[in-house]
Amino acid sequence: MSTLESTRDLSPATRPWRRTVRAYVALTKPRIIELLLVTTVPVMFLAQRGVPSLGLIVLTLVGGSLSAGAANTFNMVYDRDIDAKMGRTQGRPLVTGEATPRGAMIFGLVLTLVSTLWLGLLVNWLSAALSLGAILLYAVGYTMVLKRRTAQNIVWGGIAGCMPTLIGWSAVTNSVQWPAIILFLVIFFWTPPHYWPLSMRFTDDYSAAGVPMAPVVQEQTTVAKQIVAYSWLMVLTSLALVPVADMGWIYLGAALLSGGLFVAEAHRLMSAARKGANQQVLKPMRLFHFSITYVTLLFLGVAIDPLLHLPLPGLA
Repeated sequence: MSTLESTRDLSPATRPWRRTVRAYVALTKPRIIELLLVTTVPVMFLAQRGVPSLGLIVLTLVGGSLSAGAANTFNMVYDRDIDAKMGRTQGRPLVTGEATPRGAMIFGLVLTLVSTLWLGLLVNWLSAALSLGAILLYAVGYTMVLKRRTAQNIVWGGIAGCMPTLIGWSAVTNSVQWPAIILFLVIFFWTPPHYWPLSMRFTDDYSAAGVPMAPVVQEQTTVAKQIVAYSWLMVLTSLALVPVADMGWIYLGAALLSGGLFVAEAHRLMSAARKGANQQVLKPMRLFHFSITYVTLLFLGVAIDPLLHLPLPGLA
Protein backbone atom coordinates (compact mmCIF):
# COMPACT_ATOMS: atom_id res chain seq x y z
CA MET A 1 0.00 0.00 0.00
CA SER A 2 1.37 3.47 -0.95
CA THR A 3 2.00 6.20 1.62
CA LEU A 4 -0.80 8.27 0.09
CA GLU A 5 -3.27 5.40 0.32
CA SER A 6 -2.28 4.56 3.89
CA THR A 7 -2.70 8.21 4.87
CA ARG A 8 -6.18 8.39 3.39
CA ASP A 9 -7.19 5.19 5.16
CA LEU A 10 -6.60 6.79 8.54
CA SER A 11 -9.51 8.79 9.92
CA PRO A 12 -8.67 12.13 11.58
CA ALA A 13 -9.49 10.59 14.97
CA THR A 14 -6.87 7.85 14.58
CA ARG A 15 -4.01 10.01 13.30
CA PRO A 16 -1.26 11.09 15.72
CA TRP A 17 -2.00 14.62 16.90
CA ARG A 18 1.48 15.83 15.95
CA ARG A 19 0.86 14.83 12.35
CA THR A 20 -2.45 16.68 12.37
CA VAL A 21 -0.77 19.80 13.75
CA ARG A 22 1.91 19.59 11.05
CA ALA A 23 -0.80 19.28 8.41
CA TYR A 24 -2.60 22.40 9.57
CA VAL A 25 0.65 24.34 9.87
CA ALA A 26 1.42 23.29 6.28
CA LEU A 27 -1.92 24.76 5.17
CA THR A 28 -0.59 28.22 6.11
CA LYS A 29 2.46 27.89 3.78
CA PRO A 30 5.06 28.95 6.39
CA ARG A 31 7.82 29.64 3.85
CA ILE A 32 5.65 32.22 2.07
CA ILE A 33 4.81 33.83 5.42
CA GLU A 34 8.54 34.21 6.12
CA LEU A 35 8.96 36.18 2.90
CA LEU A 36 6.01 38.43 3.76
CA LEU A 37 7.48 39.20 7.18
CA VAL A 38 10.79 40.19 5.56
CA THR A 39 8.94 43.13 4.01
CA THR A 40 6.97 44.07 7.14
CA VAL A 41 9.58 44.69 9.83
CA PRO A 42 11.98 46.90 7.79
CA VAL A 43 9.08 49.17 6.82
CA MET A 44 8.31 49.56 10.53
CA PHE A 45 11.91 50.69 11.11
CA LEU A 46 11.58 53.22 8.29
CA ALA A 47 8.24 54.51 9.58
CA GLN A 48 9.70 54.90 13.08
CA ARG A 49 12.98 56.31 11.76
CA GLY A 50 14.58 54.06 14.32
CA VAL A 51 13.71 50.93 16.23
CA PRO A 52 10.00 50.45 16.98
CA SER A 53 9.04 48.97 20.32
CA LEU A 54 9.68 45.24 20.46
CA GLY A 55 6.13 44.69 21.65
CA LEU A 56 4.67 46.41 18.59
CA ILE A 57 6.91 44.40 16.27
CA VAL A 58 5.87 41.12 17.87
CA LEU A 59 2.17 42.02 17.85
CA THR A 60 2.32 43.03 14.18
CA LEU A 61 4.24 39.93 13.16
CA VAL A 62 1.87 37.60 14.98
CA GLY A 63 -1.18 39.27 13.46
CA GLY A 64 0.39 39.34 10.01
CA SER A 65 1.37 35.68 10.22
CA LEU A 66 -2.14 34.64 11.23
CA SER A 67 -3.60 36.73 8.42
CA ALA A 68 -1.26 35.30 5.76
CA GLY A 69 -1.93 31.81 7.12
CA ALA A 70 -5.67 32.35 6.67
CA ALA A 71 -5.26 33.49 3.06
CA ASN A 72 -2.99 30.56 2.22
CA THR A 73 -5.40 28.10 3.85
CA PHE A 74 -8.33 29.37 1.76
CA ASN A 75 -6.10 29.09 -1.31
CA MET A 76 -5.39 25.43 -0.59
CA VAL A 77 -9.05 24.66 0.02
CA TYR A 78 -10.13 26.12 -3.30
CA ASP A 79 -7.15 24.78 -5.29
CA ARG A 80 -7.14 21.23 -3.94
CA ASP A 81 -8.38 19.87 -7.29
CA ILE A 82 -5.54 21.37 -9.32
CA ASP A 83 -2.98 20.72 -6.56
CA ALA A 84 -3.69 17.01 -7.06
CA LYS A 85 -2.65 17.32 -10.72
CA MET A 86 0.65 19.11 -10.12
CA GLY A 87 3.76 17.25 -9.06
CA ARG A 88 5.11 19.99 -6.77
CA THR A 89 1.79 20.31 -4.88
CA GLN A 90 0.63 16.68 -4.62
CA GLY A 91 1.96 16.44 -1.08
CA ARG A 92 -0.24 19.22 0.28
CA PRO A 93 -2.49 18.23 3.22
CA LEU A 94 -5.81 18.50 1.38
CA VAL A 95 -4.51 16.31 -1.44
CA THR A 96 -3.07 13.61 0.79
CA GLY A 97 -6.05 13.62 3.13
CA GLU A 98 -4.09 14.78 6.16
CA ALA A 99 -6.65 17.59 6.47
CA THR A 100 -10.29 17.78 5.38
CA PRO A 101 -11.79 20.64 3.31
CA ARG A 102 -14.33 21.36 6.08
CA GLY A 103 -11.67 21.37 8.77
CA ALA A 104 -9.38 23.58 6.67
CA MET A 105 -12.20 26.02 5.93
CA ILE A 106 -13.03 26.37 9.62
CA PHE A 107 -9.33 26.78 10.38
CA GLY A 108 -9.07 29.56 7.79
CA LEU A 109 -12.12 31.37 9.14
CA VAL A 110 -10.78 31.18 12.69
CA LEU A 111 -7.41 32.56 11.57
CA THR A 112 -9.19 35.39 9.74
CA LEU A 113 -11.24 36.33 12.79
CA VAL A 114 -8.35 36.06 15.24
CA SER A 115 -5.88 37.98 13.03
CA THR A 116 -8.36 40.81 12.42
CA LEU A 117 -9.24 41.19 16.09
CA TRP A 118 -5.62 40.77 17.12
CA LEU A 119 -4.41 43.60 14.90
CA GLY A 120 -7.44 45.78 15.55
CA LEU A 121 -7.35 45.54 19.33
CA LEU A 122 -3.60 45.33 19.88
CA VAL A 123 -2.13 47.37 16.99
CA ASN A 124 -4.73 49.56 15.25
CA TRP A 125 -7.84 49.13 13.13
CA LEU A 126 -6.24 50.47 9.95
CA SER A 127 -3.70 47.64 10.05
CA ALA A 128 -6.53 45.19 10.74
CA ALA A 129 -8.51 46.48 7.75
CA LEU A 130 -5.49 46.23 5.46
CA SER A 131 -4.86 42.70 6.72
CA LEU A 132 -8.44 41.65 6.07
CA GLY A 133 -8.24 43.24 2.63
CA ALA A 134 -5.13 41.19 1.86
CA ILE A 135 -6.95 37.97 2.77
CA LEU A 136 -9.86 38.85 0.48
CA LEU A 137 -7.57 39.89 -2.37
CA TYR A 138 -5.64 36.61 -2.24
CA ALA A 139 -8.43 34.17 -1.42
CA VAL A 140 -11.09 35.70 -3.68
CA GLY A 141 -9.40 38.05 -6.13
CA TYR A 142 -6.44 35.85 -7.04
CA THR A 143 -7.46 32.30 -6.16
CA MET A 144 -11.12 32.28 -7.17
CA VAL A 145 -11.35 34.96 -9.86
CA LEU A 146 -8.02 35.42 -11.63
CA LYS A 147 -5.86 32.33 -11.31
CA ARG A 148 -7.81 30.03 -13.65
CA ARG A 149 -8.98 32.75 -16.06
CA THR A 150 -6.12 34.96 -17.19
CA ALA A 151 -2.39 34.96 -17.82
CA GLN A 152 -2.27 38.22 -15.85
CA ASN A 153 -3.36 36.34 -12.72
CA ILE A 154 -0.13 36.76 -10.83
CA VAL A 155 0.22 40.44 -11.80
CA TRP A 156 -3.03 41.66 -10.27
CA GLY A 157 -3.42 38.80 -7.83
CA GLY A 158 0.00 39.67 -6.48
CA ILE A 159 -1.40 42.85 -4.91
CA ALA A 160 -2.19 40.80 -1.81
CA GLY A 161 1.51 40.09 -1.37
CA CYS A 162 2.25 43.83 -1.44
CA MET A 163 0.03 44.60 1.53
CA PRO A 164 2.61 43.85 4.29
CA THR A 165 4.44 47.06 3.32
CA LEU A 166 1.30 49.06 4.08
CA ILE A 167 0.54 47.05 7.21
CA GLY A 168 4.04 47.56 8.59
CA TRP A 169 3.85 51.31 8.01
CA SER A 170 0.34 51.68 9.40
CA ALA A 171 1.25 49.67 12.50
CA VAL A 172 3.68 52.43 13.47
CA THR A 173 1.97 55.55 12.14
CA ASN A 174 -1.72 54.55 11.91
CA SER A 175 -1.61 55.98 8.38
CA VAL A 176 -0.49 55.09 4.83
CA GLN A 177 2.05 57.50 3.34
CA TRP A 178 4.14 57.73 0.18
CA PRO A 179 7.20 55.73 1.34
CA ALA A 180 4.93 52.76 2.09
CA ILE A 181 3.16 53.17 -1.27
CA ILE A 182 6.49 53.18 -3.13
CA LEU A 183 7.59 49.98 -1.39
CA PHE A 184 4.14 48.53 -2.16
CA LEU A 185 4.84 49.25 -5.85
CA VAL A 186 8.32 47.73 -5.62
CA ILE A 187 6.77 44.42 -4.52
CA PHE A 188 4.02 44.80 -7.13
CA PHE A 189 6.60 45.06 -9.95
CA TRP A 190 8.77 42.38 -8.30
CA THR A 191 6.04 39.73 -8.23
CA PRO A 192 5.94 38.81 -11.97
CA PRO A 193 9.73 38.41 -12.37
CA HIS A 194 9.70 36.46 -9.10
CA TYR A 195 6.88 34.09 -9.97
CA TRP A 196 7.07 33.70 -13.76
CA PRO A 197 10.49 31.98 -13.67
CA LEU A 198 8.94 29.41 -11.30
CA SER A 199 6.06 29.03 -13.76
CA MET A 200 8.57 28.54 -16.59
CA ARG A 201 10.19 25.73 -14.64
CA PHE A 202 6.83 24.03 -13.95
CA THR A 203 5.03 24.83 -17.19
CA ASP A 204 3.97 21.21 -17.66
CA ASP A 205 2.42 21.13 -14.20
CA TYR A 206 0.37 24.26 -14.79
CA SER A 207 -0.64 23.07 -18.25
CA ALA A 208 -1.83 19.73 -16.86
CA ALA A 209 -3.87 21.56 -14.22
CA GLY A 210 -5.38 23.94 -16.76
CA VAL A 211 -3.95 27.07 -15.13
CA PRO A 212 -3.14 29.74 -17.76
CA MET A 213 0.08 31.02 -16.26
CA ALA A 214 1.92 33.28 -18.72
CA PRO A 215 4.58 30.67 -19.63
CA VAL A 216 1.79 28.19 -20.46
CA VAL A 217 -0.11 30.40 -22.91
CA GLN A 218 2.67 32.66 -24.23
CA GLU A 219 5.97 32.11 -26.01
CA GLN A 220 9.03 31.77 -23.82
CA THR A 221 10.59 34.90 -25.34
CA THR A 222 7.42 36.94 -24.71
CA VAL A 223 7.42 36.02 -21.04
CA ALA A 224 11.15 36.75 -20.74
CA LYS A 225 10.68 40.23 -22.26
CA GLN A 226 7.94 40.98 -19.74
CA ILE A 227 10.20 39.77 -16.93
CA VAL A 228 12.88 42.24 -18.07
CA ALA A 229 10.34 45.09 -18.30
CA TYR A 230 8.97 44.46 -14.81
CA SER A 231 12.52 44.13 -13.44
CA TRP A 232 13.46 47.57 -14.71
CA LEU A 233 10.24 49.08 -13.36
CA MET A 234 10.95 47.46 -9.99
CA VAL A 235 14.48 48.88 -9.76
CA LEU A 236 13.48 52.38 -10.91
CA THR A 237 10.62 52.43 -8.41
CA SER A 238 12.96 51.35 -5.61
CA LEU A 239 15.20 54.34 -6.42
CA ALA A 240 12.22 56.70 -6.09
CA LEU A 241 12.27 55.97 -2.37
CA VAL A 242 15.56 57.87 -2.04
CA PRO A 243 14.14 61.40 -2.47
CA VAL A 244 10.67 60.58 -1.12
CA ALA A 245 11.89 59.12 2.18
CA ASP A 246 15.25 60.92 2.41
CA MET A 247 17.19 57.66 2.17
CA GLY A 248 20.97 57.69 2.39
CA TRP A 249 23.95 55.83 0.99
CA ILE A 250 23.15 52.52 2.69
CA TYR A 251 19.76 52.13 1.04
CA LEU A 252 20.98 53.53 -2.28
CA GLY A 253 23.87 51.07 -2.33
CA ALA A 254 21.57 48.14 -1.51
CA ALA A 255 19.06 49.19 -4.18
CA LEU A 256 21.70 49.67 -6.89
CA LEU A 257 23.69 46.52 -6.13
CA SER A 258 20.78 44.12 -5.71
CA GLY A 259 18.76 45.77 -8.47
CA GLY A 260 21.68 45.69 -10.91
CA LEU A 261 22.22 41.98 -10.31
CA PHE A 262 18.48 41.33 -10.68
CA VAL A 263 18.26 43.15 -14.01
CA ALA A 264 21.40 41.42 -15.28
CA GLU A 265 19.92 38.01 -14.44
CA ALA A 266 16.63 38.96 -16.10
CA HIS A 267 18.51 39.92 -19.29
CA ARG A 268 20.45 36.64 -19.17
CA LEU A 269 17.15 34.78 -19.03
CA MET A 270 15.78 36.77 -21.99
CA SER A 271 18.93 36.14 -24.02
CA ALA A 272 18.69 32.40 -23.38
CA ALA A 273 14.99 32.40 -24.25
CA ARG A 274 15.65 34.14 -27.57
CA LYS A 275 18.12 31.40 -28.44
CA GLY A 276 15.46 28.78 -27.78
CA ALA A 277 17.39 27.33 -24.87
CA ASN A 278 16.08 24.28 -23.04
CA GLN A 279 15.45 24.19 -19.29
CA GLN A 280 19.04 23.19 -18.50
CA VAL A 281 20.41 26.28 -20.26
CA LEU A 282 17.52 28.63 -19.50
CA LYS A 283 17.75 27.98 -15.74
CA PRO A 284 14.73 30.11 -14.79
CA MET A 285 15.04 29.08 -11.14
CA ARG A 286 18.24 31.12 -10.88
CA LEU A 287 16.17 34.28 -11.14
CA PHE A 288 13.47 32.89 -8.88
CA HIS A 289 15.95 32.17 -6.10
CA PHE A 290 17.79 35.47 -6.57
CA SER A 291 14.51 37.37 -6.43
CA ILE A 292 14.18 36.28 -2.81
CA THR A 293 17.74 37.43 -2.12
CA TYR A 294 16.90 40.76 -3.79
CA VAL A 295 13.96 41.45 -1.50
CA THR A 296 16.02 40.49 1.53
CA LEU A 297 18.90 42.81 0.60
CA LEU A 298 16.69 45.73 -0.43
CA PHE A 299 14.56 45.64 2.71
CA LEU A 300 17.63 45.15 4.86
CA GLY A 301 18.73 48.48 3.41
CA VAL A 302 15.30 49.92 4.26
CA ALA A 303 15.76 48.87 7.89
CA ILE A 304 19.42 49.84 8.38
CA ASP A 305 19.43 53.18 6.56
CA PRO A 306 17.36 55.05 9.19
CA LEU A 307 19.57 53.64 11.94
CA LEU A 308 22.92 54.57 10.37
CA HIS A 309 21.79 57.37 8.11
CA LEU A 310 24.54 58.53 5.78
CA PRO A 311 22.88 61.38 3.90
CA LEU A 312 23.39 61.90 0.20
CA PRO A 313 24.68 65.27 -1.06
CA GLY A 314 21.77 67.62 -1.58
CA LEU A 315 19.41 65.49 0.54
CA ALA A 316 21.01 66.15 3.92
